[in-house]
Amino acid sequence: MRRAYNSVLRLPQVSECPQCGGAYRPHRVCPACGFYKERQILTVKVGA
Repeated sequence: MRRAYNSVLRLPQVSECPQCGGAYRPHRVCPACGFYKERQILTVKVGA
């Protein structure tokens, strides 16, 4: 019973963005550049 929970604990999968090379979670918009499936979805401002 104690070992049954160990399979649930996993780190989130991370992919490399083809546009900017940053790390992002699969099937989500890249937080660094705002692209998803080679289309720009969000406008990301650089700096403060």
